[in-house]
Amino acid sequence: PMLVDGKHYRTIWLKEEESEVVQIIDQRYLPHQFVIEDIRNHEEMATAIKDMHVRGAGLIGAAAGYGMFLAALKAPKSSPEEHLKFLQEAGSFLKSTRPTAVNLEFAVERQLKNLKDIDNIEERIQACKQMATVIADEDAEFCSKIGQHGVKIIEEIYKKKGSTVNILTHCNAGWLAFVDVGSATAPIYEAHNLKIPIHVYVDETRPRNQGASLTAWELSKHGVKHTIIADNVGGHLMQHGMVDLVITGADRVLRTGDACNKIGTYLKALAAKDNDVPMYIALPSSTFDWTRRDGVKEIPIESRNENEVKFIQGLHQESGKVLNVLLCPEESPAANYAFDVTPARLLSGLITERGVCRADEVSVLELFPEKK
Repeated sequence: PMLVDGKHYRTIWLKEEESEVVQIIDQRYLPHQFVIEDIRNHEEMATAIKDMHVRGAGLIGAAAGYGMFLAALKAPKSSPEEHLKFLQEAGSFLKSTRPTAVNLEFAVERQLKNLKDIDNIEERIQACKQMATVIADEDAEFCSKIGQHGVKIIEEIYKKKGSTVNILTHCNAGWLAFVDVGSATAPIYEAHNLKIPIHVYVDETRPRNQGASLTAWELSKHGVKHTIIADNVGGHLMQHGMVDLVITGADRVLRTGDACNKIGTYLKALAAKDNDVPMYIALPSSTFDWTRRDGVKEIPIESRNENEVKFIQGLHQESGKVLNVLLCPEESPAANYAFDVTPARLLSGLITERGVCRADEVSVLELFPEKK
């Protein structure tokens, strides 16, 4: 489990003394401040998802699951029909917050499906609470299994190389992006716990710098050796044999193996392919989109506010305050695409809770035969 100064935290949980309140780590303040936020209704949860108090595929799913529980508490109790209608509307509202990550939709639909045969409102509220917990627990369990499967890849490299394994990761597919352990970081933490010598190159990941602010923070808290690099450094490192393996997470992966992840992942995949560096995507099965086939043509790509590109956030050391600073001419416009798609042909494989497979439909369906 992930520790912050010796204490185990998940990224989202029910408040101990008030179980009708959900608590989250507000990630906007990391790495400089550790802030816990109380969420009291599904509107506040929607804001937390949209404005990235919580972010990352698995955590967005868990947050939506808990958001539906909060909606069930708040929904009118005049009749089961009114109550359900409110929940369906709350689900649509939560789903609209971030269009790219498929976990969000998965969690909302799972909650609604679970309620369809329950007419008693109190039973419905309890069922929502239970399902929210199941979604969160399952996320943590799946990430832990991803670690157990993925660490074998790191072990193989270590056996051949006999010295420190250098792993490059992009964005934050760590504990902070899930409920616990993380996806791309799960094999890294597992290797660290097994005393395999590893070192992680952390892409800063513009424009929101989740690598520099979040991945570096959690690796340092856990005692994993790492180096932060600017986003454009990876190709150079690969040309000089300084990267043994690339592992990233994903926000949506198709049955064909195409993977959508934080903007810039595709460029890492091109550099990895050109330098014969293996690249894997780590994901729990809740990140699969079983309906689409062509990632570049079909996956919706979120466009975010241009100010995320134009401004940068950091700690002003003299005042001790976290500030936003303008980087560019104020009048210059900026584009802010949040994700890109890496075609399956550039990937060595996918690491899931059921094992490692090639990034192609035949191999994916061998692991998930129920989706044939």
